[in-house]
Amino acid sequence: MDRGFPDEFTVRTAVAMALRAPSVHNSQPWCWRIGHSSLHLYADHDRRLPETDPDGRDLLLSCGAALHHLRIGFAALGWAAAVHRLPNPAEPGHLAAVKLHRHEPSQDEIAMAAAIPRRRTDRRRHSSWTVPRGHVEALAKAAALEGTVLQVAENSGRHHLATAIEEASRRHAADPAYRTELAAWSGRHVSPDGVPSRNTPAPDDTPGVLRARPFADPLLTQPPDAKAEDDETVLLVLSTASDDRMSRLRAGEATSAVLLTANAFGLASCPLTEPLELPDVRETVTERVTGGSFPQMVLRVGWAPANADPLPATPRRGLADVLQPLEAPPKHFQAH
Repeated sequence: MDRGFPDEFTVRTAVAMALRAPSVHNSQPWCWRIGHSSLHLYADHDRRLPETDPDGRDLLLSCGAALHHLRIGFAALGWAAAVHRLPNPAEPGHLAAVKLHRHEPSQDEIAMAAAIPRRRTDRRRHSSWTVPRGHVEALAKAAALEGTVLQVAENSGRHHLATAIEEASRRHAADPAYRTELAAWSGRHVSPDGVPSRNTPAPDDTPGVLRARPFADPLLTQPPDAKAEDDETVLLVLSTASDDRMSRLRAGEATSAVLLTANAFGLASCPLTEPLELPDVRETVTERVTGGSFPQMVLRVGWAPANADPLPATPRRGLADVLQPLEAPPKHFQAH
């Protein structure tokens, strides 16, 4: 490509890494556009989930996670990303413009890039092993570097968060439109998007267990001897000082940073947004868990049981579906 910009292989590799980012219901609501000397992230609003995500917050979080995956991918390939977020107020779907320059990757960047293809959303129970405090502090540092705060929900905070999760689950279960949308985006067997049956366990009705979304046709089994009473899950809440679009986008980047750091430690992780999708339930979390800052993401982290089988990768759309020319593509680059 042009001098001072990566070649075609490098760009395609980095974007392919960005496509591995987690997104609500694996909806992958993003589109990348390539210019002569820049790369641009756009929201794909046709993939917003109106019942799950009525105000588009989950969409911005998903796109932010993809943006961070892209940054890490380029960094490991020898290119630092200078990101201009929300660059065009007249075009709200344009979320980021990315310029690149040569860069020597750090060991942390290499480790996080290596975590991208390994990371999975693991909805199964955790083991009885305790997550070291140093690991949690490292996750908090990764979030802080993205301009957000990550805190452990402990004691009364954990109780209030668990209550919020239960309330959101109950309310959604009573909402036919929500149930229809959830069923449409889950229980899939051969599809480039949505939540596959092989990656979702059946709802766990054990008393005291955190409620999870009842995805359609769950086929994933719990590891043998994984007991609910032994589950040493750590609940983390990622929050921001404000709740504008920029904050939500950055919270998505922070979510990616935390998940990749957790994976580099060998921890299992699962993002949770359900208790934050209902405004009044989210307000309760704001008042009783985060102390007034705006909660953007809840994360379950812990050690997978020693006998837990590796999870298969969830499907992703191909580059041809998400990488397009910004206007006219450079002569020596084909975005397909």
